[in-house]
Amino acid sequence: MASLFKKKTVDDIIKEQSKELRSTQRQITRDRAALEKQEKQMEAEIKKMAKSGNKEACKILAKQLVQLRKQKNRTYAVSSKVTSMSTQTKVMNSQMKMAGAMSATAKTMQAVNKKMDPQKTLKTMQDFQKENMKMGMTEDMINDTLDEIFEESGDEEESQDIVNQVLDEIGIEISGKMVRAPAAGKSVPGAASSKQATISDDEIERQLRALGVD
Repeated sequence: MASLFKKKTVDDIIKEQSKELRSTQRQITRDRAALEKQEKQMEAEIKKMAKSGNKEACKILAKQLVQLRKQKNRTYAVSSKVTSMSTQTKVMNSQMKMAGAMSATAKTMQAVNKKMDPQKTLKTMQDFQKENMKMGMTEDMINDTLDEIFEESGDEEESQDIVNQVLDEIGIEISGKMVRAPAAGKSVPGAASSKQATISDDEIERQLRALGVD
């Protein structure tokens, strides 16, 4: 019972109209087929009357044939009109649906625009950028701390080996320089001792002059 009092929607009305138009189109096609059959029968009758020499009957049948053909031609015009109406109905239905979709989209956009405050949106973006920078700084600090922990907790023996390797490289370089430069006391032993004696005599004389003893 509820379906009897249900209000028809636009889609329901269009479906019913399309159904009626299709039914009308089928009926027009059947009527045209019947007219074509009648046309052939009339043409055969006219030929029969012509052979029998009945001119009056031929004239009457010829007039009826003209009217019948006009009626058949009208069926083509009506069929074309029905097809045009069906097409227009479908186009209108599509346009109405498109308009409905645009209306729904406009309402949605209005609702979104009302809820979207530009100032709040800008503040949210700024807060996000600030927190993102903080997170990046925190991540850098954590990475630095982890690097320090890993460095401090390294194998001491391995660290000592690295230090020894560096010292060896420096020692090799120094040794090379020392080889090129003659060592004091090895090349001229007498010179070193005489230099020390000379310095000692001068120092003694300076001290004597300071005491006033010539």
